[in-house]
Amino acid sequence: MIENYSFGKYIMCYNGQIYNTEELRDVLIQNGFTFSGHSDTEVLLKSYIHYGNDVVNHLNGIFTFAIWNDKKKELFMARDHFGIKPLFYTIRNNQIIFASELKALFEHPLVKKVLDNQGIAELFGIGPSHTPGTTVFKDIYEIKPAHFAIFNESGFHTNRYWKLESKKHTDDLDKTCKNIYDLLEDSITRQLVSDVPLCTFLSGGLDSSIITKFAADYYKKHGLPTLNTYSIDYVDNDKNFVKSDFQPNSDGYYIDIMKNLLETNHHSIVIDTPELAKYLKDAMIARDMPGMADVDSSLLLFCKNVKKEMTVSLTGECADEIFGGYPWFFREDSLKSGTFPWSIAITERQNLLNPSIGKKVNLKEYIDFRYNESLSDVDILESDSEETAEKRKISHLTLNWFMQTLLDRSDRMAMYNGFEIRVPFCDYRLAQYVWNIPWEMKALNRREKGLLRYIAKSFLPKEIVDRKKSPYPKTHNPTYLQAVKNMLSDIMKDKNAPINDLLNRDYILEILDSNGTSFKRPWFGQLMMGMSDNNTNFLNLILVFFILFFIMKNTFFIKCIFNFYFFT
Repeated sequence: MIENYSFGKYIMCYNGQIYNTEELRDVLIQNGFTFSGHSDTEVLLKSYIHYGNDVVNHLNGIFTFAIWNDKKKELFMARDHFGIKPLFYTIRNNQIIFASELKALFEHPLVKKVLDNQGIAELFGIGPSHTPGTTVFKDIYEIKPAHFAIFNESGFHTNRYWKLESKKHTDDLDKTCKNIYDLLEDSITRQLVSDVPLCTFLSGGLDSSIITKFAADYYKKHGLPTLNTYSIDYVDNDKNFVKSDFQPNSDGYYIDIMKNLLETNHHSIVIDTPELAKYLKDAMIARDMPGMADVDSSLLLFCKNVKKEMTVSLTGECADEIFGGYPWFFREDSLKSGTFPWSIAITERQNLLNPSIGKKVNLKEYIDFRYNESLSDVDILESDSEETAEKRKISHLTLNWFMQTLLDRSDRMAMYNGFEIRVPFCDYRLAQYVWNIPWEMKALNRREKGLLRYIAKSFLPKEIVDRKKSPYPKTHNPTYLQAVKNMLSDIMKDKNAPINDLLNRDYILEILDSNGTSFKRPWFGQLMMGMSDNNTNFLNLILVFFILFFIMKNTFFIKCIFNFYFFT
């Protein structure tokens, strides 16, 4: 809080990290401000006092904040460019209630848990993603990424302060590579500044190797202690690993290359099957929603273990979204699917609903509406080639839907452990520059992230540059799948459980009886694909379990089961 004659009275709630704090401080000092400490919190508040509502256009970082301006009698709220930090709100009796988590909102006596038609469509049709600005609960919203809001006596007003701008890219290949290199270096080194122990996550993939290379060089240049790096693995994964199109190789060989090259102090965190299954509940509580099953719980456990020694980590998250690294950028069936390419199991999703509810909630209609609504926001240039125009659309969807889901996952699983994840590839300046690079250049040599690989070949080993994309590592231990099946079976024993009012119990039992083979398509992109075990798709089984467990066992959600508003 600031309260003095010069400024008036201001009160701020803030969650995040401002990466251009020192530049802002210098400007403020030149304009007569003084500082009592060194935190970015003080700099942020005084930046608002100096710039007013335009402060958001001067920030580089991950942030949500709310500032009460006592003189104007208004509340100013803002969220970072890509929504890395969450901010939820609802308005009750002309009062605004806001928080970083849904569970915090529900502590207020005026806020009720109501799941309506749209909420069910979000949960089962869009989930684990969600429509920007919405939640699954009636009349509870989020501040959208790159938006600020003002609440005063005239009501609640939102404004968008930034979006990716489509314009012709005029730089040749050499200049494009140099600009990307400079932007990456600046973004990474800014985010290395920390007054608490910092590390990087290193999987041996292209993205994490780039981050770690820049970080290790920075540490050596500035005489800092050896950089700590961390990777995740699972008990007996070396014995059970099965190669697939989505998981072509394991990480160990590539991690060894990078840790030896950069001489980092490397740590391998190994997760066992029982705790991976056990922590599904914690991951759900951390996320407030059914999420990405073991993909969530493994990251939560990873952060829990790293937090014993570190407080902050840089990761390679978001490079695939920005540079075009996912299979759907290249697969014709995905590009022509007419829906979100990472979520094509629409019939299976509909079948999960209790038939009486399914008659009132048409998931395909809702998904189609959100899909077309999102595409209408894409700016296509007359100068764009047919391929570049097509890829702008799929990039827009990926950045605003798929990437948001992964960013939410990272922040929630980390902050649940008091741990902070930073994502240098998600720098809005880098994203803006790469957005306009023609697809023919971005996918250089017809490779996923071809341009990024071309840039990295000057400073990374050939094995790393040429390594085929491999997603976040997963357990291949069959005992995990059996553990989850047992947990789901136990839940399904109660025929009178309230969950049966929402879900199709017969369909779930069919999935259980068939060992998952009746649910053949991925629930959500390559991260929630099935495992190769007699061609079964067990991860979809896990997802069903996750929804069931979430609604039945968690007091945060269970009351809303009895408050359907289908006819309003």
